[in-house]
Amino acid sequence: MDREAREHYTVVIQAKDMAGQVGGLSGSTTINITLTDVNDNPPKFPQKNYQLYVPESAQVGKPVGKIKANDEDLGINADIKYSIINSEGANMFSISTDRDTREGIISLKKPLNYERKKTYTLQIEGLNTHVDPRFSYLGAFKDTATLKITVGDVDEAPVFSMDYYILDVYENAPAGTEVGSVTARDPDSRNSPVRYFLDNKDEEVTYFRIDESNGVIRTTQPLDREDMPWHNITVMASEVDNPGLFSHVPVTVQVLDMNDNPPEIGTEEEVIVCESSRPGQVIQTVTAVDKDDFANGQRFSFALPSQLPVNPNFTLKDNGDSTASIIARRRRFNHLTQELYELPIVVWDGGEPLLSGTSTLTLRVCPCQRHGRIRMCQGEAFLSSAGLSTGALIAILLCIVILLAIVVLFITLRRSKKEPLIISEEDIRENVVTYDDEGGGEEDTEAFDIIALRNPAAAEELKFRRDVRPEARKHCSPLRNRRSPSVELDEMDVHDFIKQRLVEADMDTSVPPYDSLQTYAYEGQGSPTGSISPLDSPGTQSEQDYNYLDDWGPEFQKLAELYGEADSDVTT
Repeated sequence: MDREAREHYTVVIQAKDMAGQVGGLSGSTTINITLTDVNDNPPKFPQKNYQLYVPESAQVGKPVGKIKANDEDLGINADIKYSIINSEGANMFSISTDRDTREGIISLKKPLNYERKKTYTLQIEGLNTHVDPRFSYLGAFKDTATLKITVGDVDEAPVFSMDYYILDVYENAPAGTEVGSVTARDPDSRNSPVRYFLDNKDEEVTYFRIDESNGVIRTTQPLDREDMPWHNITVMASEVDNPGLFSHVPVTVQVLDMNDNPPEIGTEEEVIVCESSRPGQVIQTVTAVDKDDFANGQRFSFALPSQLPVNPNFTLKDNGDSTASIIARRRRFNHLTQELYELPIVVWDGGEPLLSGTSTLTLRVCPCQRHGRIRMCQGEAFLSSAGLSTGALIAILLCIVILLAIVVLFITLRRSKKEPLIISEEDIRENVVTYDDEGGGEEDTEAFDIIALRNPAAAEELKFRRDVRPEARKHCSPLRNRRSPSVELDEMDVHDFIKQRLVEADMDTSVPPYDSLQTYAYEGQGSPTGSISPLDSPGTQSEQDYNYLDDWGPEFQKLAELYGEADSDVTT
C-alpha cells in the first residue's frame, strides 16, 4: 500500500452463527485503518533551473533569496538539508534550512561588485537527513537544482585608493605648503568625476584645506611641532552627479621637527652654596633641556658668557656628557654679607642650525652642617631679612602669649565679679544724696526737715524760731505795726539769696565734713499777691494786711470780704 496514494481505509466485518445458515443471527463492526509513513520518497525540486536578481548593494550576511524542494513524506522523513555543491557559488553565498517551512535560505557571504562579476551560478542540493535502508533500492534520497544569480548595478559611493593615509610636513612651513594628496574613484561603470572636501567636525580643519578636484591637501598656517605634533583630519569624497552619496577616509598628518627652540638650563630651583665651601669644590651639576626633537637636542655644550668679566666667585666646567659643574673659586661665603648670587650660563645644542640660549641661575648662600648638609637655610634667610634673631623672635612671641593670658584672666574676673571689691561704711567721695522719704505731712516736723521747702520769706522768718512770735510784738497790732518778712525780701534777688545760704552753709561747723545738696523750692516773685500757701502761715493767727485785696477787682471781692471779717474778729 502507498500512504501517499491513500492513507485511511474503512473495513466492515460481519459475524454469523449457525455456520451462516438461514435463520442464524449475525453482528457487524467497522474497523478504521490508517497507514503510517515511511521514508520511501526522495526530495524533489519543482524545477531544475531557477533565477534570482541580487543588487550589488546587498549587505553581507543578509538573506537574498529562497528555494524549496518537495518531499511527500511526513515528520522527520521529510526533513531536508540544503547545500551549495559548486565552489563558485559556495565562495560567495551560503544556504541554510528553515525548520518550519523546510525552505533553503540563501545569504550573501561577500560583497558583490557588478563591475567585477555580473552573474553567479549555484548548484543547490536537497538531501533527506533520515534514510530508511529498506528502501535504498529506490535510489538516492536527494535532488539538485541550478540557481543563476544576476548581480544588479547600483550607483555606489566613491572608493579611496587606501583605507587610511599618513602624511607629513615640516613645522614652520609657510601657509599653502603641500602636505600630500588622496585619491578616490567612482566604482560604477560610468566612472563619474569625484569631488573632495574636509569634514567640518574635525578641530584641525582650520590648519588644512583640500583641493576639491584633485585631493591635494595644503596648510593654511605655519604649524608648530612643539604645540601639536600630530593632526587628524577626515577627507570625504562624493560624485559630482550624486553629491548625496559620499565616502570618507581618515588622514593623519605628522609635523616634522625643525631646530627652532634654543636649549635652557633644566633646573628651576635655587642652587644652594654652603658657607664652608672651598675653592675647586663642585657646588652643583646642571643639565639642559630642549623642546625640539631628540635628534636636534641630544648634545649640549656649556660655558660662561664671554662678554662678561671673569666671575670671581664661581666658574663652570663642561663635563662633555651634556652636563656641566658649577665650581667655587674662593674660600668661604657669608650669607650675612651677601646671600644671593646670579650666574649666567650659555648652552648650545647639537642641532642644525646650531642654537644657543642663556639661563641665569640663582645661588643662595646658606649655613651648612658638616659634610655639606643644609641647616635651616630658608628660616635663617627670613630672619636675616627681617633683622631679628631667633632669641628676639621667641621673646616677642612670649610677650604676646603673656598679654593674651592677662586679658583672658581679666575678662574672667569681670564676669565672675558680683560685689564691689572695697566695702566701706563711709564713702568720703563727693556724692549726690537722694531722699526718698515722703514724710508724714505738713505737721510732721520730726521725720523730715521741711525748712528747705519753704519760700524765702518763711525760711528767713523761721531761721531762729519757727512758730512762736517774739515777746516784744505781743502789744502791737499785726496789721499796722508789723511788716511781713515776705515783703522785706521782695526786693532780694534769688541769686543773692542762694549765695547768702551758701555762705551760711560753709560757715556752719555742725554739718558733716562733705558737700551736701540742698533744694530750694522757690517759685519766683511773679505774683504781687504773695503766697497763699499754708506754709507761709505757720502761726495760729494771721499777721498779713489784706486791705490791698480791694484793689484787685471784682474777682477777688469775696476773698477780701472773708479776710476783712476775720481781721475784724481778731481786732475785737
